[in-house]
Amino acid sequence: MQVGDILRKKAARVATVRMNETVAIAAQLMRSGNISALVVKDVVRTEGNTAVGMFTERDVVRAIAEHGAAGVSMKVSQLISVQQLVSCSSTDTLEDARHLMKKHHIRHLPVIENYSLIGVISIRDISTAFDEAASAAATPFAAEAQRVAYSAT
Repeated sequence: MQVGDILRKKAARVATVRMNETVAIAAQLMRSGNISALVVKDVVRTEGNTAVGMFTERDVVRAIAEHGAAGVSMKVSQLISVQQLVSCSSTDTLEDARHLMKKHHIRHLPVIENYSLIGVISIRDISTAFDEAASAAATPFAAEAQRVAYSAT
């Protein structure tokens, strides 16, 4: 199974926040969308809107824990690491995506195709896909066992 298989089942809209927005705005966006992470975008004159990182609920908590009430007024750019965006493509396998998440200790992975953000997958998306695949694989055997048990009575 590939990352693109998950994206086809998800809403097309990708929740984003700009680097110059405050933690308070980012938290409001996450709350209104009932989501736990936003893709951080930067406006670059030569490249347009560029995904540069992820901002998560953990970042909100860290801002407040380290800076108190002033943390909500901080800029998103002050709290994210923009050294190297960890991402995947729609043709990557779910196993590859899960490995990236484990290696980098992250729970959300932007999906980039031809330098454009096309979606985000989470560790929950991957776990659900694996659970559904396992359930689908087990269903024919369970149905056959039930049929055999019924015919034996």
